[in-house]
Amino acid sequence: MSAIDQDPFPRSALIATAALLGLTLVSTAAVRVWRISAPQVSSAAAPAPVAFIDLQFKDEADGSIAVRQSGTQRLIATLPPGQDGFVRGVMRGLARDRISRKIGQDIPFRVAQARDGALTLEDLATGRRIDLQSFGADNRASFLRFLPAAAPPTPGARR
Repeated sequence: MSAIDQDPFPRSALIATAALLGLTLVSTAAVRVWRISAPQVSSAAAPAPVAFIDLQFKDEADGSIAVRQSGTQRLIATLPPGQDGFVRGVMRGLARDRISRKIGQDIPFRVAQARDGALTLEDLATGRRIDLQSFGADNRASFLRFLPAAAPPTPGARR
C-alpha cells in the first residue's frame, strides 16, 4: 500500500478550493444581477480623422467581394476569390460579430486615417474599432487603398 492510500487528503486544500468556487459563483451572480459591464471607451481616445470613407462589403456569386462606398454605392474595389486574405479575414470576423448580435449589412464600416497616419477600421453598427497599425505595413496598406485620398502623416507619425 502506498502513502496516498493511508493518508487523508489535506483538509486545507479542500477548504481553499471550496472558498475559490464559492467566490467565483458569488462574483458571477453579482455581475449578472447588477448588470456590471466593461468600461466604455471614451470617444476622445480616437483622434479626429483627416480622411475617411464609409464602405459596404458584399459577397458576390463568383466568390469575389464588392467594396462599395456607402450612400453612393460607387464600386471602390473588387476583391477576387483567393486574394486579399487579410481584408477577408478582418471583415469575416466583423460580420460574424454582427450576425451574433442580429445586425444586418446595411450599416457601413468606416476606414479612417488620423493626422498622425494611424489607420482604423470601425464597425459603425457595433462600435468595434480595429487599429490597423498593429498588423504591419502590408496589411495596413490593404485597407489604406480604399481611402479616396490618403493624407500624408505628420512628421514623427507612427507607422
